[in-house]
Amino acid sequence: MDADEIEEEEFGFSRNYFLAKEVGSSRKKSARKLSEIDLVDEEELREVAANIEPKHEKEVNDLINSYKSLYSEWLFVLRCGFALLMYGFGSKKALIEDSATRSLTEYSVVVVNGYLQSINLKQVVITLAELLWDQLKLRKKTTSGNPSKSQQPFNPKSMDDLLAFLDKPDIGDECFVCIIAHNIDGPELRDSDSQQCLASIAACSHVHMVASIDHVNVPLLWDKKMVHTQFNWYWCHVPTFAPCKVEAMFFAFILAHGATAQSVKTASIVLQSLTPNAQNVFKVLAEHQLAHSDEEGMPINNLYTTCQERFLVSSQVTLNSHLTEFKDHELIKTKRNSDGQDCLCIPLTNEALQKLIAEII
Repeated sequence: MDADEIEEEEFGFSRNYFLAKEVGSSRKKSARKLSEIDLVDEEELREVAANIEPKHEKEVNDLINSYKSLYSEWLFVLRCGFALLMYGFGSKKALIEDSATRSLTEYSVVVVNGYLQSINLKQVVITLAELLWDQLKLRKKTTSGNPSKSQQPFNPKSMDDLLAFLDKPDIGDECFVCIIAHNIDGPELRDSDSQQCLASIAACSHVHMVASIDHVNVPLLWDKKMVHTQFNWYWCHVPTFAPCKVEAMFFAFILAHGATAQSVKTASIVLQSLTPNAQNVFKVLAEHQLAHSDEEGMPINNLYTTCQERFLVSSQVTLNSHLTEFKDHELIKTKRNSDGQDCLCIPLTNEALQKLIAEII
């Protein structure tokens, strides 16, 4: 091809480009808006999504089986003082839990689901400290033959005391507890305080951490000290191509009605994790809402009186703790009625609320 042909070809390409731009700009723009899209019901959309047939099952199963040969290596890395960080496309939840079930059977394991709407990291640290203390008592009983009745060597109200106990040098390397943090980059864990708390936990000599991430920009949450000194990550690339069914259960679909309201399935899962008293308090509120659907909600004072009569709460403080938990999980909302009273309501339709009550009874 000579120079004239090359020049003619480039000219033809440029002319076609500008002609396309001219034609495109002359067309009438669509008047459709995002608000005009006919959104489907969220429960229906979730049901359809759950029934999507998986593809390449054989190849995915072979891939997962290839990771199982690494379980002993991961345990060795943990015992060497590193924290495992699983990354790659797809949900790592089943893989990590299978690894823990097979490799960490001799140790105490605490699971933190970072995809939940609310997580109490202090309670996680208290649980870790109590499990480590149980290990120490069991070891003393084995060596001396007498059960240890000594008091806990830490103050559960002090985070510094708890972390100091988990990092105590004279306990022995054979005693440790494990923490599995699914989605350490979850929405409720992305703030600097939560990440620093997790880093402090991972830095304790008697705590071994296994975590998973999904967001590409997660390393921006950590400084150099957190990465190399506290977390001390050992990066594991383990793409599973598995759907995030459990994780997605706690996030509303964008193309669904009621994207800000809790679905029945999600609310049921959250309620089942609460105490029976908390479930009964929620049931009182739900029954009132169904019986008085024309009202703006149930006044907090009325809820307290009813719960006290049924011996569900002993004080206003107890009720407030239940309500805080409900609000953290977005199970209830607070409104102010025409009389100026603070009222509580559940952001579900009556039909959905009836299904939810039936599930938690």
